[in-house]
Amino acid sequence: MQYKICKKCVMDETDPLIEFDEAGICNYCRDFEKIGFRQLTDEEIEQNLLSLKQKLASAKKGKYDCIIGLSGGVDSSYVALLAKKLELNPLLVHFDNGWNSELAVKNINNIVNSLQSDLHTLVVDWEEFRNLQRAYFDAGVVDIEVLTDHAIIATIYKLAEKYRIKYILSGTNISTEFVLPKSWVHSKIDLSNLKDIVSKNSRQLLKTYPTINSLKIKLYYEKLKGIRKIQPLNIINYNKEHAIKELIDVFGWRNYGRKHGESIFTKFYQNHILPTKFNIDKRKAHLSSLICSNQLSREEALMILNEPLYDKSELETDYGFVRKKLGYSKAEFDAYLERPPSSHFLYKSDLTLLAKIHKIKRKLQ
Repeated sequence: MQYKICKKCVMDETDPLIEFDEAGICNYCRDFEKIGFRQLTDEEIEQNLLSLKQKLASAKKGKYDCIIGLSGGVDSSYVALLAKKLELNPLLVHFDNGWNSELAVKNINNIVNSLQSDLHTLVVDWEEFRNLQRAYFDAGVVDIEVLTDHAIIATIYKLAEKYRIKYILSGTNISTEFVLPKSWVHSKIDLSNLKDIVSKNSRQLLKTYPTINSLKIKLYYEKLKGIRKIQPLNIINYNKEHAIKELIDVFGWRNYGRKHGESIFTKFYQNHILPTKFNIDKRKAHLSSLICSNQLSREEALMILNEPLYDKSELETDYGFVRKKLGYSKAEFDAYLERPPSSHFLYKSDLTLLAKIHKIKRKLQ
């Protein structure tokens, strides 16, 4: 059977759910065209940002205009830069899961000092978090990063309620993140899945780890408390390279050299674990998003994909560091990489319940 790759982007059959039309164009490119993405005029951007500032001002109840989760990466850092431009007073929130690079810590400190904003850092109980990560490793599921993302989401909502903040500014965006196969990730707020994976693969209890689920977000935080999430990078012409240059100029921010290089674990996970165990090169999704938003040519993307994911000596260093920090022997970790992957849906899932609820709703309509 002939290997298929999209003729417009660089997504291919390593995504088992990909679909190609007669012209060889994938479903992601077709979906991107449907959303009507275009470059905004300067006047439109100015009006969008003014409207955002007014919306935050009218909803302000306490000290803070909004709340921003800050990882130190490009997207969240640029949201902080927008807050500075709009003269907002955000509460910055960082989840320290024990895997921050030294450069990420410096970048975060530079941003906080420049904004002169308050920073709430949730420092994880490392023993507990390590055991949770090991449970995900032992389960063999694809989205180990659920643990970090879930905790930061739960923390942000709890702090938003505590400080009466109505708006969460998120770095999620169409321009650089539109393409992401469903089979490569899992819901970050599927609490039933998280608990079942942990309970069946570890004796660790969720003692200090913050949790949340989709029903609590929708019914409690959104409907009862009126907390909303806004994606400000979608109301400007967000360009990754331009953003990096501006972050360097304004914050003295330093580039990690690759997406999510702010976390040692995420770098190793995306550039070694995913391709080795799951046959997933996440660069294909990242680069395809940039192609769709006209920030990169397909030829440039193919050249980048020909480059190795890791420098050999850097891989050896990170492999040893991650393995030892998680408490695995070399034989144990290599055995993990060689074992066949397992599906998240072998475990309990809120998504199953939500699907049943939606099915009942449709029948009643």
